Amino acid sequence: MIEIKKKFREKANIDAADIKALIKDCGSTPVEDVTVAQLYQGMRGITSIVSEISLLDPKEGIRFRGYTIPELREKLPKAEGGTEPLPEGLFYLMLIGELPTEEDVKIISKTLAERAEIPTHVYKTIDALPVSAHPMTQFVTGIMALQTESLFAKAYHDGINKKDYWDPIFEDAVNLIARVPYIAAYVYNRKYRNGAALSDDKSLDWAANFAHMLGFENEGFLKLMRLYMTIHADHEAGNVSAHATHLVGSALSDPYLSFAAGMNGLAGPLHGLANQEVIKWIFEMLKELKTDDPTKEQIAQYTKDTLAAGKVVPGYGHGVLRVTDPRFIAQMEFGKENMPDDKLVQTVWKIYEVVPEILGATGKIKNPYPNVDAHSGALLVHYGLKEYEFYTVLFGVSRALGVMTNLCWSRALGFPLERPKSITTEAVKNWLSKGAEKGKI
Repeated sequence: MIEIKKKFREKANIDAADIKALIKDCGSTPVEDVTVAQLYQGMRGITSIVSEISLLDPKEGIRFRGYTIPELREKLPKAEGGTEPLPEGLFYLMLIGELPTEEDVKIISKTLAERAEIPTHVYKTIDALPVSAHPMTQFVTGIMALQTESLFAKAYHDGINKKDYWDPIFEDAVNLIARVPYIAAYVYNRKYRNGAALSDDKSLDWAANFAHMLGFENEGFLKLMRLYMTIHADHEAGNVSAHATHLVGSALSDPYLSFAAGMNGLAGPLHGLANQEVIKWIFEMLKELKTDDPTKEQIAQYTKDTLAAGKVVPGYGHGVLRVTDPRFIAQMEFGKENMPDDKLVQTVWKIYEVVPEILGATGKIKNPYPNVDAHSGALLVHYGLKEYEFYTVLFGVSRALGVMTNLCWSRALGFPLERPKSITTEAVKNWLSKGAEKGKI
């Protein structure tokens, strides 16, 4: 791991100098105008964060350091005999900006395995909660309890020079990525496996060991976890979990506190919890229709009934994308390769054929296409992970890769406290009454 840390520092020094020159030469250049609607509608589309690791194009989808999801599946190193990319390779790519070698990935896997020890008090803290608590509540509680291990918090207390903040942040980030699968697996075993003891296998890669700790040995499930952990790792920095982690980290809260904040955001129904809502909606539809193999006509009517009841069709729509999510396509391809006859998976594909047209016909939805959440649950159910309340925890384990990479970069580049300006409605009205140019603020 010393080598990747050295490479990161070297690249960060180059990028920091480039950014400093950019601010000096072009710091007063406007990037975009902000509309009144954007002020009131969730700051949608306001460019206000710099993140080097991924970029989301509305018509193309996500790119990680310039690479698309299909390219990642092709180019990133894979486990021996495996067909899906190892998420450790994506972590390297996001951090360094270069495709890793197989040896690079092996070193990261080994390092994560070596750093995966969890203090006893973390498990005891989780045990203080009722077993009935939502898995995300238990997961975030474990992350908060693990904060006692923060090297950055200790270094800051001891008076570290701000130029060196990146170093303990980097160490915390790697340690956290190594440990979150253990906390997640402990929550799963506690809640759904009658408190089964954790049984890890540190000879396995990061995602496969996580699957093993959940009690799954099927090779297909291991492949799915590698894909799942890769495609859920990051989705630009403006989404709730990434932005919350970035925001809290900008206050120099350590990576554990910052990640916990991001996970609390991920737990919202309009963000990561949507993957739970999707499979729940499908199960409810199948129950009402009294079939495990609905026709497209039945799905269409159920969709219309859902909308008529003032509800949303979960898994469809996206704040930025205006095309089918490439992560959905990746999961659909995985399904066609590994479980083409699964009725639940086939139902997801039928929904995909039906729902966009119905949503588009309403004239109210800018993006009627499926996002990543629309497919993941059916794949998990196929392999036996049916406890859909746990799905957001899986999402959270993966998201650690992206948000921790961003946090390392934020501190290496010396990004300041994030503090946007707010405005009152009265001030907006006064500004408009003075002849403000329409469409600009």
